[in-house]
Amino acid sequence: MKRLIALLLAVAAPIAAMAQEAFPSRTITLIAAYPPGGNTDLMARAIQPELSRALGQTVVVVNRGGAAGTIGSAELARARPDGYTIAISPNNPITAQPHAIPLTYSLDSFRFLCLVYDNPQVVILGRNAPFQDFRGMIAHGRTGKEALVYGAPGAASTQHILMAAVLRQAGVDGLMVSFTGAGPMSQAALGGQIQAFVEASSIAASTGLTPIAVVGAQRLPHLPQVPTTTELGFPVEGTSHGGLIAPAGIPDAAAAAIERACETAVASEGFRTTAQRLASVPRFLPGAQFRERFAAESEANRVLLRDLGLGRQ
Repeated sequence: MKRLIALLLAVAAPIAAMAQEAFPSRTITLIAAYPPGGNTDLMARAIQPELSRALGQTVVVVNRGGAAGTIGSAELARARPDGYTIAISPNNPITAQPHAIPLTYSLDSFRFLCLVYDNPQVVILGRNAPFQDFRGMIAHGRTGKEALVYGAPGAASTQHILMAAVLRQAGVDGLMVSFTGAGPMSQAALGGQIQAFVEASSIAASTGLTPIAVVGAQRLPHLPQVPTTTELGFPVEGTSHGGLIAPAGIPDAAAAAIERACETAVASEGFRTTAQRLASVPRFLPGAQFRERFAAESEANRVLLRDLGLGRQ
């Protein structure tokens, strides 16, 4: 009997030690749900060293790009919910794509850990467009069905949704031309094939194209002369924003540890400098508020995509 008790204690001891093991005790994988070189990847590379320092463990970035961020998001939803596989994701794969196409995940598939950044969007003028400013764009769009030709990086993308929301308020039925990304879309704008598009202000700066409105309520510090859609009479709020998420069901202790580390990382000089260079705004929100923001946006996108004929329901 004593021998049996000793054996049980010997087996139970390492199990108890594992249960009490502090998180994290090994490398964390950070999925970037887009290919290398894009904004999501760059933000992942910016936050990675700061997270590693704050957590005291190595964080490794792994790119899982494709299908507008839904491949990486689906992989995360399937991952073991132990806190050692997380992702950095912008809003669109979580708040819009599930309403547009059949997917194996939804908002409830994830535990929201922290918002990391906002990436303000601007309306950008195409070269040789038959108007010079935002009011001119709306006036041109009202001259006829599909008179306004604009670009977007795919149907139901954040940029498509924002432009569609503005045009819907204005009663304009524009023609959307789909592109694989910001690069090809910018080239089309430079070549005069599209008249306008929505993207980050860094795209305007890198191409020499003119931003004609900030989509939102506040002007950007680096573009003080560019009016907002709100002050122009079209109160559409929206950015490409993102943060850290994990599979639903991860331990509360792991989620809390990552949230604390995230707050430290977002406040760090290294991350803030990189984010601002990319024309993104470093912005921390704890997990609960982060989820509330995505949930509200998800419902708004469900209604808008349905009204645009792009929704699944």
